[in-house]
Amino acid sequence: MRVKCVICDKIENIKDESSIAKRLRNRPIHTYMCDECNARIEERTKQRIDTGKFKLYRKKQTEEDW
Repeated sequence: MRVKCVICDKIENIKDESSIAKRLRNRPIHTYMCDECNARIEERTKQRIDTGKFKLYRKKQTEEDW
């Protein structure tokens, strides 16, 4: 399966049987990022977290008492 990175527009081939290919086929809203872009974003995110000014907004989980 040929896929295109959404950031750098590099075209790569991935195996049709892989979980990434299945996810892209079944849910077209999901996008593909190449390994280089994914590593770069991960590294920069870790750098921002280390500065202490980065806030990650997540939903607060509430426990339900039945």
